[in-house]
Amino acid sequence: MSRGGEMVYIPDDSDFSSFRDQCESLEGWHCRYNKAGVTVWSQAQEESCAVQKIKTRISCKDVPAETLYDVLHDTRYRKKWDSNMIETYDIGRLTVNADVGYYSWKCPSPLKNRDFVTLRSWLPLGNDYMIINYSVKHPKYPPRKDFVRAVSLQTGYLIKANGAGACILYYLTQVDPRGSLPKWVVNRVSQFVAPKAMKKIYKAGLKYPEWKRKHDPGYKPWVYPEQNTLPSVSLADLSVQHADSLENIDETGLPEDHLSTSDHEA
Repeated sequence: MSRGGEMVYIPDDSDFSSFRDQCESLEGWHCRYNKAGVTVWSQAQEESCAVQKIKTRISCKDVPAETLYDVLHDTRYRKKWDSNMIETYDIGRLTVNADVGYYSWKCPSPLKNRDFVTLRSWLPLGNDYMIINYSVKHPKYPPRKDFVRAVSLQTGYLIKANGAGACILYYLTQVDPRGSLPKWVVNRVSQFVAPKAMKKIYKAGLKYPEWKRKHDPGYKPWVYPEQNTLPSVSLADLSVQHADSLENIDETGLPEDHLSTSDHEA
């Protein structure tokens, strides 16, 4: 997503517009899954390519768009519903609608766990909302020995209001997992992992209002920037995270029958 691949920059209106178009367009996308209100598409790419572009859509009844927007921003609440997450925290603030953050997640055994450092930005547009990110390097948060540092080329959410008190959520992601993954892993993401993750976000949206009433209900720095107490980060301190500079491990030989059956989401 970074322009020219070299300079770190904060996405502008044209980037958000392009992201929205990708979410809403069907051209070039192949449907991989369509059940119970959840649809998953993949971009036409080589079968062997681990860097798949995947798009997921779910219709969320009884969850207003602004509530789902809060859910996806609220790192304290994420610990309640994202059982796949190991750790997440905000590193610093770039502007009123952009920051840098860290996220690590459990991969199904015997795959190694992954982590990211990303530049995230967000844009409310009336009743619709977008959150997008891409990977960056921060000098104080280098790759760790206990994780494989993955690369988000482009990841994000589009939340579209759908009548009173309902919304449609799109999730689009193109990630380099920095590992030569078995084909069954790539297939599993579209057939099982992505749909389950979307259903979890929907359920989290249903439960959020009650949880938030009991947990600092007025605190929403993503809506009220004056509440943001994060230290400032300079763009000059960041650089684009190139995949080829990171460790690449070969996990192609791992058999599917050794996959852990623990609860797993994308």
